[in-house]
Amino acid sequence: MATFLYQVGRLAFRRRWYVALVWAAVLAAVGLGALKASGASDEGFSMPGIESQKAFDLMEQRFPGATADGATARVVFVAPSGEKVTASENKQAVGKAVADLADGPQVASAVDPFRAKAVSKDGTTAYASVTYKVAADDLTDASRTRLERAIDTARDSGLTVEAGGSAMDDGGGPGGVAEVVGVAIAAVVLLVTFGSLAAAGLPLLTALIGVGVSMATILTLSEALGLSTTTGTLAMMLGLAVGIDYALFVVSRYREERAKGRAPQEAVGLAVGTAGSAVVFAGLTVVIALAGLTVVGIPMLTKMGLAAAGAVVVAVLIALTLVPAFLGFWPNAVLRRRARRSGRIEESTENNGGTRWARFVLRRPLPVLLLGVVGLGALAVPMTGLQLGMPGDEAKSTSTTERRAYDALAEAFGPGFNGPLTVVVDAKGDADAAGNAHPKGAAGAKGSAATVAKEIGGTEGVVSVSPARFNKAGDTAVFQVVPSTSPTDEKTKDLVTTIRGERPGIESATGATFEVTGTTALNIDISDKVQSALIPYLVVVVGLAIVLLLVVFRSLLVPLKAALGFLLSVLASLGVVVLVFQQGHGAGLLGVEQTGPIMSLMPIFLVGIVFGLAMDYEVFLVSRMREAYVHGERPGQAVTSGFRHSARVVAAAALIMIAVFAGFVGESDSMIKMIGFGLASAVLFDAFVVRMAIVPAVLALLGDKAWWLPKWLDRLLPNVDVEGEALGRRPEADPEPEPAGTPEREVART
Repeated sequence: MATFLYQVGRLAFRRRWYVALVWAAVLAAVGLGALKASGASDEGFSMPGIESQKAFDLMEQRFPGATADGATARVVFVAPSGEKVTASENKQAVGKAVADLADGPQVASAVDPFRAKAVSKDGTTAYASVTYKVAADDLTDASRTRLERAIDTARDSGLTVEAGGSAMDDGGGPGGVAEVVGVAIAAVVLLVTFGSLAAAGLPLLTALIGVGVSMATILTLSEALGLSTTTGTLAMMLGLAVGIDYALFVVSRYREERAKGRAPQEAVGLAVGTAGSAVVFAGLTVVIALAGLTVVGIPMLTKMGLAAAGAVVVAVLIALTLVPAFLGFWPNAVLRRRARRSGRIEESTENNGGTRWARFVLRRPLPVLLLGVVGLGALAVPMTGLQLGMPGDEAKSTSTTERRAYDALAEAFGPGFNGPLTVVVDAKGDADAAGNAHPKGAAGAKGSAATVAKEIGGTEGVVSVSPARFNKAGDTAVFQVVPSTSPTDEKTKDLVTTIRGERPGIESATGATFEVTGTTALNIDISDKVQSALIPYLVVVVGLAIVLLLVVFRSLLVPLKAALGFLLSVLASLGVVVLVFQQGHGAGLLGVEQTGPIMSLMPIFLVGIVFGLAMDYEVFLVSRMREAYVHGERPGQAVTSGFRHSARVVAAAALIMIAVFAGFVGESDSMIKMIGFGLASAVLFDAFVVRMAIVPAVLALLGDKAWWLPKWLDRLLPNVDVEGEALGRRPEADPEPEPAGTPEREVART
């Protein structure tokens, strides 16, 4: 591996113009494809194999067109204190607002609350349901403006008017701001690390090129592969993250080889042969983690994972080819200013911060190990009370109209009103041999639906059951069940379980089948499926990664230690997420106004993303220790050597990731805050506690045993030579002249 990549690096250096032109052509080709593409679709969220999804599919089949994914808005009208919304003036203002809401080219219907009996018992609150012909993403600015204007007009009459629903979602979120802040912080960290604008700018430039290629490719293939508008989100974030990291490691190793007096081409070859080998295997661990998302069984997650894995592959290829090509154009520009006149720097033998820290850990390995494990273990304890869910408008800031509408409806109609359950009754189960409807006709089907509604309405925890709505064939009925508790309450989950548990008896009595769905039930089912898929996902991903690291390090204990350390950091990060976002400790410091269950997909995202980044740090840090050990150093010396060469670069890479993820904490959306906080915490724990403290402590305690591998297994495993042992045995390449166009006097002026 190292020898092959050494040749790749030298070839890219020599043929730099060809390499640069090839990547420019690729970027142009996929860019043109993206411009001509019709755009990413929005196929919606689906979860095959769960009851809620089956019920949704049945509704689409039996009620064609009625369950289309059109945008909705629920406009809430609250009368002034001491008044009723049914008073003539207030009623007139509500009627005018509903008429204004209905008068729009994209509006399918706007239901008057007084005709629909959508008025609270005390008469203070009413709501109008607005349905659109198109999905929320397809709403025009004119439609959104009309909705806002109708709300403002009603407010001018003295009513308190708020609105929720998918039509109010304007596609906000980070909008690229967090990425820009992350890139800016990354530039500062790189500049401090390298002390050179060129060395800091090169990883940023190549990472942005890689992200451009990846995102353009995703847009080009979006229609053919059915990719949604959210597919590229993870690809952009991780493509930028690993793109900077991988280029950072190659450039750092190049500078190190130049410090030993190597000529530029030879230094590039050695950098790609050694650091590039680590990049390849680090990239493979990330790809394994992302491709493993297919285990969860959510099509959207599968597509996001595979798209992000593709972005990581692009980042690896760029680090192995485009980075050495750019180094060929400007071989001395990445050096520190004081070294550019001579075109080389002297190798520093001084102890740096990494060396001093490694020696501190080597003197006190057991206390450092115990402190790290106990500390992370204590932070992981709250994770035992983890509750998964899909927070909605109740998790938004009270400054938003969606949150105020949610609170107004909960106060007027009860906490369960915002999350009703939808029950789909299928009376076609008793159809005759010809496939006709219920044998007893429409009356029989209505009787079965009425019996189901009556039985469910008598269940403890149910406030009300709406009248059933039948399809044209009369064999399918749909009605809504309002719980007494909020959508994210554990009692609501228990209610869904109870209703489904009563199904066998009800179905045997009526001859009809029914299923429970709706947004609340769907979120409950998603949480259950994700929770049940988490362990298999961890087994698959961690198992494959252990095998890969076994090949890389040729050690039995180092991969096991890496996997256990990762699990410890992930559990600790989940623990602090629960501590803040579920239990509310310190929530005010982050601007979290409402605590509740943790987003269902959070553990999967956390495991997948952090596992890849954690293995990056493991490979880059420990591979330098392995390299020193292979070249004859004692175990303790090898740990010190690994830290001397890699600790600063790994710390810089981790700081960049923490800054990128922490930027999302400043967003107003609670779920975005949660993701940013969780990822930043996980990288902090894994990079600085696990990799920088626990790993050297364990290696110090194990000594030579850390690198032990049974002889029979050593014979079975392929020798990939990540540490570049073969490069040290080959004859030294003849020194080559400086690249044309970059004489030393010109380089000195760069």
